[in-house]
Amino acid sequence: QTAPTMATKITPLGRRVLVKRSASEEKTAGGLFLPDTAKEKPQEAEVLALGTGKDDEGKDVNELSHLKVDDKDLVAKYVGTEVKIDGEDHLIINETDILGIVA
Repeated sequence: QTAPTMATKITPLGRRVLVKRSASEEKTAGGLFLPDTAKEKPQEAEVLALGTGKDDEGKDVNELSHLKVDDKDLVAKYVGTEVKIDGEDHLIINETDILGIVA
């Protein structure tokens, strides 16, 4: 399934976060090149934008205060909605899909 082409800027809503996954490994430790179908989804991602932290009624539900743009985070492998921004793949994920911040 191909991700839809999106605008240049997206502001996530609620407790969602826009991230870009790190590049996946191109070859094995033994030097063999991996086809796209054999590559694992990387779990490290960079935070690009934070959600509004508000619910539909405008009440503050934000627990995103521990996150910042440019943070390197560890995210669950198979989560989020894939979107293309300026031709690059990104993910919009729930704040709860972030497992930790990479130091």
